Amino acid sequence: MKVAFVHDWFSKVGGSEKVAREIISLYPECDVFTLVNFLEGKEKVDILQGHDPKVSFIQKLPRAKDKHQYYLPIFPYAIEKFDLSEYDLILSSSHAVSKGVLTNANQIHVCYCHTPMRYAWDLYHQYLKLTGLNTGIKSLFVKHTLNRLRNWDQLSSQRVDYFVANSYYVGKRIKKNYGRDSHVIYPPVDIDKFNLQEEKKDYYMTMSRMVPYKRMDLVVEAFSKMPDKKLIVIGDGPDFKKIQNLTKGCDNITMLGYQPNETVKKYMEGAKAFVFAADEDFGITSIEAQACGTPVITYGKGGSLETVINNKTGRYFKEQTVEEIVDAVRGFEKEGIEFTPAQIREHATNFDRHRFRYLFKEYVDEVTQKHEVGSVQQA
Repeated sequence: MKVAFVHDWFSKVGGSEKVAREIISLYPECDVFTLVNFLEGKEKVDILQGHDPKVSFIQKLPRAKDKHQYYLPIFPYAIEKFDLSEYDLILSSSHAVSKGVLTNANQIHVCYCHTPMRYAWDLYHQYLKLTGLNTGIKSLFVKHTLNRLRNWDQLSSQRVDYFVANSYYVGKRIKKNYGRDSHVIYPPVDIDKFNLQEEKKDYYMTMSRMVPYKRMDLVVEAFSKMPDKKLIVIGDGPDFKKIQNLTKGCDNITMLGYQPNETVKKYMEGAKAFVFAADEDFGITSIEAQACGTPVITYGKGGSLETVINNKTGRYFKEQTVEEIVDAVRGFEKEGIEFTPAQIREHATNFDRHRFRYLFKEYVDEVTQKHEVGSVQQA
């Protein structure tokens, strides 16, 4: 079979790019398509496995490298421009528009869905509030754009033959937003790249892209109220300066911005706990922390309920508020619950990349065979 792999965009390496790497390596003869590709050096080699993706016209638009998301209104048009008519199997990795590629009745399209487009669906109102776009002239344009995008997202979901969800939480949203069933396969985590460290140091850590729904602002503000507790913050993004401003006068908080994998590993392995405040679809970073034997203090909703075991591999807090995070951190230290690093790492092995590779390939083979048998019967 001739295989095409479609990913939303390759700009920086996050959880969805790690999924893309595994799928590409499972189908080394595939052709790769994406809206834009700005990966360089080791990251390009690691994620793209020697492939040179076919990109959309957005790649050449002004400031596409650092502001490609400004072109969100034309993403659907750009993804539909790809001609995939010569392929038998289309695999898409989608958290935005890649599932919307045009296919025909003789092709099989399997979509690994990281999430339905969150800013168009369940995070619509939160996104507008956090970006200050819930009122004013600009908000009218943004609301109109997101409304159109939501309609296209629902319509294009019908082009997918088989959905694979990255968690049961996302599977429920696929059902609600698209009216489609899905098969759950948890994302791959490269457990072997992280070392179990039994002895922890006297600091906490958080890491994420600095975008509104990740709620990194809450974690930083919470630690600004706990000057006796050190926090290491890793990550960059549009909200970096806004979050950095919250640390003024706080000697206990260190903002490191983007860091290479080795630096991330060092801090993860030594952290007293990893703190995460997002309503996450899955949360690969939380699993990576647990692979180091590091407990996770996390918002007890969404994917975290599937990846963190309360009072065994981490601790939940109930609301996305500064006060809840402060209480959770203080309770983590004072309540005397024993967190065993070896047991925490053992839990993380349930999400190993080798398990993902086996289950994903098995599922694609199964539906491909089903599709072929159906075609023969129909004929």
